[in-house]
Amino acid sequence: MSHRILLLGAPGAGKGTQSAKLADEYGVEHVTTGDALRANKEMETEYGTPKSFMDAGELVPDPVVNEIVQAALDDADGFVLDGYPRNLDQAEYLSEITDLDAVILLDVDEEVLVDRLTGRRVCDDCGANYHVDFQPPEEAGVCDECGGELIQREDDTEETARERIQVFYDNTEPVVDHFRDEGVLVEVDGEATPDEVFDRISDVVES
Repeated sequence: MSHRILLLGAPGAGKGTQSAKLADEYGVEHVTTGDALRANKEMETEYGTPKSFMDAGELVPDPVVNEIVQAALDDADGFVLDGYPRNLDQAEYLSEITDLDAVILLDVDEEVLVDRLTGRRVCDDCGANYHVDFQPPEEAGVCDECGGELIQREDDTEETARERIQVFYDNTEPVVDHFRDEGVLVEVDGEATPDEVFDRISDVVES
């Protein structure tokens, strides 16, 4: 059976980690908005190609994003959707084009989110991710993979982290309400180890 799973959660909630584990466990595609746009940046829509907006440094409009995501879902034999929908219009569009088996919201306290985001370190050379508390490198400040320097990205400072979380709440609360009103939303406590959270998510998917 092919699963069609939507994972929602604020920055730092663990969507990327859990989506990748789900995709591997169930043999389905891990679909993110960014990957879908990059893979289909030349795709013609009535509003132009994603590339035309990306090259201009502009946000890709909802209708274009919607078409790209639909193309990615149509090509997938089951999927975990991560990073979409970001607003109510996108959520309503998604409900029209597919039937979701599970819509899961990872519930994590804001202070925990901030700790997770500000502790993240990224290799300046190969892009590998670490965390000072949860996934430290063998040698502080040095990438295990390539020996590159580990840096804190600008969007992982506390001020920026809190701004990103607030934007998520502002934009995505209507999305959460939409799926809650449809009776398909399940909230999962995301404040445990990744394996424990994965077990909770799997229970929802398989129920």
